[in-house]
Amino acid sequence: MTKAQRYFNTMKDKRVAFIGTGVSHTELIKLFLSKGINCVVCDKKDEDTFDPDLYEELSARGAEFSLGEGYLDEIFKCDVVFRTPGMYYNNETLTKARQEGIVVTSEMETFFDLCPCKTYAITGSDGKTTTTTLVSEFLKAEGRRVHLGGNIGKALLPLVETISETDSAVVELSSFQLISMRESPDVAGITNIRPNHLNVHKTMEEYTQAKCNILYHQNAYSRAVLSMDDEVTRGLAPLVRGRLAYFSRTQKVENGAFLREDGMLCYNDHGKVTEYVHMNDIRIPGMHNVEDYLTAIAMTYGEVKPETVAKIAAEFGGVEHRIEFVRELDGVKYYNNSIASSPTRVLACLAAFDQKQILIQGGSDKGISFEPMADAICEKAKLLILMGETAEKIKAAVTSSEKFADSGLRIIMVKNMQEAVAQAHENAESGDIVTLSPACASFDMYRMFEERGNHFKQLVNQL
Repeated sequence: MTKAQRYFNTMKDKRVAFIGTGVSHTELIKLFLSKGINCVVCDKKDEDTFDPDLYEELSARGAEFSLGEGYLDEIFKCDVVFRTPGMYYNNETLTKARQEGIVVTSEMETFFDLCPCKTYAITGSDGKTTTTTLVSEFLKAEGRRVHLGGNIGKALLPLVETISETDSAVVELSSFQLISMRESPDVAGITNIRPNHLNVHKTMEEYTQAKCNILYHQNAYSRAVLSMDDEVTRGLAPLVRGRLAYFSRTQKVENGAFLREDGMLCYNDHGKVTEYVHMNDIRIPGMHNVEDYLTAIAMTYGEVKPETVAKIAAEFGGVEHRIEFVRELDGVKYYNNSIASSPTRVLACLAAFDQKQILIQGGSDKGISFEPMADAICEKAKLLILMGETAEKIKAAVTSSEKFADSGLRIIMVKNMQEAVAQAHENAESGDIVTLSPACASFDMYRMFEERGNHFKQLVNQL
């Protein structure tokens, strides 16, 4: 009997609550119901707004529901609670439940406990999705059976019984997932740590500590990859218990991946240098993507051949919503960078092109400063179109820059995405680049950054 089978057997006499029915929970609820486990679906949507088809399907399979304003009350009558990553771990209701002896866990946390195969996990403030995808593509190209999931948009626990010991699990982990995790991957990568999600974590210290859980529980046989160029990430080296490797685009590291002066991505294994691919042969633009390749190379060193990396570099067109080319119209190129929910991501987008851009920005406030991107916007944008609840805050940061007065930058305020795209189209000239690069979360207008990006693409394609 596998560890997963033993786990599901022990759950048969438990009452299990699932908070939310998003990406990480819908398939999981169906799996638990198929095992004959008592399930309670807790969701703040009331019966009128909850998906009627899903309600009917789960109800027919035996699920109970706790919906609407008091949706969390029912968890105190349960033995186990699965929280959605979007629900803060230190939420006072969940804290009270833990104090009363109720097990509070998550899909990813339980998956790591039960997964029988080698695990690779990536976290960081920026670059983690592309890096995760690259690690997955590298391993698949080497003939591995790879299970890709986590924060990247797919729950893996529903598949755990189909995973064999020879497979590989490659996951992206957010701070919201990591904050409660007490098991770390076999191979861990941290791209960088910069101010983000401070509206939830409140302090940079808590945000950083959450990220550190990817390292804390590794063993001596594990591997960790850290950025040499990012001061905070580099400072985590003393936490590494297994083999430590770095990646750097600014210097040759003693053990790890680096960008050589001639533009070649290499790996230095204590004096033995292996060449992988030239940066000009990487299909997706931007130095931040060079960093993502370096991270993925360092994480898979010894398992993936240089020619495999070169092949992926030539073919891989990038991940959706990350400087994603949408279309060219009247000589104007439109790019969807909806993932850019922080100033550092905006800086990477501005640096990816050699010309001034028309930028669409604004969204919900995550409690972070927009000053770090203000100078670069003055230098690398010709028109700034602002919307959402942060519009005035971004405008204030940009106009306060010492470089604003001589920049020639124009700022237009709009009410929504339709107006933003219309203004970009109206003001763009042949040869221009228009980029949705919001610097903010999407929650003032959209449920997720993917929904925002898809709406932008739809509007651009309708022009």
